Amino acid sequence: MYKAAITGTGVFTPSQAITNDELVAAFNAHADLWNAQHADAIAAGAVAAKPHSSADFILAASGIEQRYVLDKSGLMDPARMFPRLPQRPDDAPGYMAEIGLDAAQKALAAAGVDAADVDLVICAASNMERAYPAIAVEIQQLLGAGGFAFDMNVACSSATFGIQTAADMIRAGSIRRALVVNPEICSAHLEWRDRDCHFIFGDVATATLLERDEGLTAPHFKLRSTRCATQFSNNIRNNNGYLRRTHDAMEDRRDMQFMQNGRKVFKEVLPLVSQHIADHLQAEGVAADSLRRLWLHQANKTMNDYIGRKVLGRVPTADEQPNILQDYANTSSAGSIIAFAKHSADLVAGDKGLICSFGAGYSVGSVIVERA
Repeated sequence: MYKAAITGTGVFTPSQAITNDELVAAFNAHADLWNAQHADAIAAGAVAAKPHSSADFILAASGIEQRYVLDKSGLMDPARMFPRLPQRPDDAPGYMAEIGLDAAQKALAAAGVDAADVDLVICAASNMERAYPAIAVEIQQLLGAGGFAFDMNVACSSATFGIQTAADMIRAGSIRRALVVNPEICSAHLEWRDRDCHFIFGDVATATLLERDEGLTAPHFKLRSTRCATQFSNNIRNNNGYLRRTHDAMEDRRDMQFMQNGRKVFKEVLPLVSQHIADHLQAEGVAADSLRRLWLHQANKTMNDYIGRKVLGRVPTADEQPNILQDYANTSSAGSIIAFAKHSADLVAGDKGLICSFGAGYSVGSVIVERA
């Protein structure tokens, strides 16, 4: 049985950003336009008027201050309110592969590893650009990586589930190196015309390089343990899929985009994740107060604050539990990896930390690491 280690990470950040003030201006203009178009129905009580949003509401509800996106123009158009990403020919790289490639190359460069020495590429994300061929195989080809590749989707937990999958193969000896790539174009599945969720997501891509922990000389993170769990729930759901055209229903159905019952998610997910982490630490004989850092799923600041308090038994400091969602917003599976990539270099040998992501499914994945 071999051991696995994280030797490099990479983050692709889009060049375009949208502040809360910009987002609110576009949304409110959209709401005014929609209300004017449906004035008679609103007056008759058949439909409710769309309320305005506000930057203060967004910050209080989420802790988000801005988000990065691949296309800003379509999102800021009150008559459109979704990205404008032109369809590419089949012989051109897909959007997910393109941004995933950038993150993967950065992870390889950080570790000083050639792409040809990679045995496995996993594209783990909350949505896939197409059904097939696999995005992971496209990334593998663009990289010039060896071995094999496949896609996987466990919503916001895709990165940690991908890390466990890759680590298990390394432990078993079937591979030596793996890239877990998380290209998240969340702007494409968010309903930007819904006040309750229009501020939640952003776009990004991350990559994590895992290697057999054997003869490594550069600083790295040993994988002490990985653990995943799922519990079915409809409280976070997206009904878009290949059967969509078979349904006799409106093409613009609300449930074909991201939907959540926020109150139930808070009530059910927070204790689930907190207990999962506590059980994982106990099983591995790791005391919570020995953790130098928590890299949690970046969905909502209130959620992270709650989990941090439950895990540590006190309020974590900003250094112990860094947040990146104020800048990136929720980037689904990539959030905890962004936090890890940007806030791990200062750890010294022997320092332990925990990467955790959670989301639709419900799903939760945790990774205990130790600096070496």
